[in-house]
Amino acid sequence: MSDAPLRIYGDSRSGNCYKIKLLCAELDIDFDWVEVDILKGDTRTDAFLEKNPNGRIPLLELPGGRHLAESNAILCYLADGSALYGGDAFAKSQILQWLFFEQYSHEPYIATSRFIIQYLGSPPDRLVELEQKKDGGYQALGVMDRQLEQHDYMTGDTFTIADIALFAYTHVADEGDFSLDNYPHVSAWIDRIRSRPNFVKM
Repeated sequence: MSDAPLRIYGDSRSGNCYKIKLLCAELDIDFDWVEVDILKGDTRTDAFLEKNPNGRIPLLELPGGRHLAESNAILCYLADGSALYGGDAFAKSQILQWLFFEQYSHEPYIATSRFIIQYLGSPPDRLVELEQKKDGGYQALGVMDRQLEQHDYMTGDTFTIADIALFAYTHVADEGDFSLDNYPHVSAWIDRIRSRPNFVKM
């Protein structure tokens, strides 16, 4: 990677965008931050859609003008070659397993609930949807808790981008009306991550 600072387009309240900040803090990567307001349509402008046709953040802009979207793809790119995304093919695939779990089994319930409550203000026409997300969100937390009963981190004894990806929305699960009271191993894992030397808050 070039020595020039990376540019990250993101929303400071977004867990997906926070993932990238947390990784950059861990790896001491310099970046320029461009705040984007999704509710005002900043990601739907022609200028932004030229960078990411899917109109979503976070978006990584590399020196030379290349762009990379999708938070977990950005994590893999930036962590490539580091201990946060290291090991043999199986170890890396275990990390990817939890990244896919985060996007398919965790984010659609916990992150989406937080968005409806914190961004949209719990509109009446979304309350049934919120309630329907409870089972899926708690199921995901249960899967995590069973894994973390056996290991300090999601793939074992080493902190990786799998932990960053899942920490982003899990540590603010209460903002989506999810309680962690019945998930002691998840709560202990959150405390471990918060105690890391380079930890930064959302």
